Amino acid sequence: MSRMHGASPSPADLPAEAAPLVIDVHGLTKSFGGTKVVDNIDMQVAEGEIYGFLGPNGSGKTTTIRLLCGLLTPDAGEGTCLGYDIRTESSHIKLKTGYMTQRFSLYEDLSIRENLSFVASIYGLAHPRKAVSDTLAKLNLENRAHQLAGTLSGGWKQRLALAAAIMHGPKLLLLDEPTAGVDPKARREFWDEIHMLADGGMTVLVSTHYMDEAERCHKICYLAYGKLLARGTAEEVVRSSGLVTWAVSSASQRRINRLAHELEGRAGVHMIAPFGATLHVSGADRAALETAIAPFREEKELFWREAAPTLEDVFIHMMKGASDNFG
Repeated sequence: MSRMHGASPSPADLPAEAAPLVIDVHGLTKSFGGTKVVDNIDMQVAEGEIYGFLGPNGSGKTTTIRLLCGLLTPDAGEGTCLGYDIRTESSHIKLKTGYMTQRFSLYEDLSIRENLSFVASIYGLAHPRKAVSDTLAKLNLENRAHQLAGTLSGGWKQRLALAAAIMHGPKLLLLDEPTAGVDPKARREFWDEIHMLADGGMTVLVSTHYMDEAERCHKICYLAYGKLLARGTAEEVVRSSGLVTWAVSSASQRRINRLAHELEGRAGVHMIAPFGATLHVSGADRAALETAIAPFREEKELFWREAAPTLEDVFIHMMKGASDNFG
């Protein structure tokens, strides 16, 4: 049973001595071409945590993950990963890290078993045939072991890529947009696998654009233009945003469409987001927001209720206040 269903506590709920830090870094900074893509980031990740990185394209998510585990050397900052110095002992970190990229990078003209055998040889595993067999069983790939990778659906390719990333028994798993382009069922099954790996003590860093996936992580951080804007559990990030949201619905879609235009630009209204026949109207100042919507709350065809802000509401709000590092 995975933790997403509440069957067991996350590392954040455990005593500090039960969940040692796998990553502990301070002041990480990295520039490319004169632009800071990671700007003075501090981060701590405990053993067995699934830590989600969110943010728009170009926000520094992938670069940050690579810095955290020694795959890139920072221009400034220091810290440890898996007990090793990220600057001077990165080779040790790499041996204990699994990396799954967004793009399928295995051989499509080889079978699942052949691909895993090749990966086992790359890692120089002592008992490669056993490692392949164990990995096939662990990821429920045995019945498809002889199928060519190129004939697999997106979900099965994803499962094969995960198998290749974990077959050498890493302590840390890096996932870069791992579920892009797969169907909802495959995404859910993939996350079940990730939670089982975390239950076994593996630490997972994952970048994603999907808000429902962010909510499956034990902790998340939000990056924009190289800066860390928020971090904590999903509930903590929403709560600390200070955002107030009202949901308004109507039997008339036309009225909702007009209302969105009428609210646009009013003092106190920072964001308007449509969800079908419902609008989320949000702002950081409760009094100003309620003043802005007051005239419309008298309309009988509009139904108003205060709603908890969603992660999407919070992140769009954060983006509006962030400064572009390419500006």
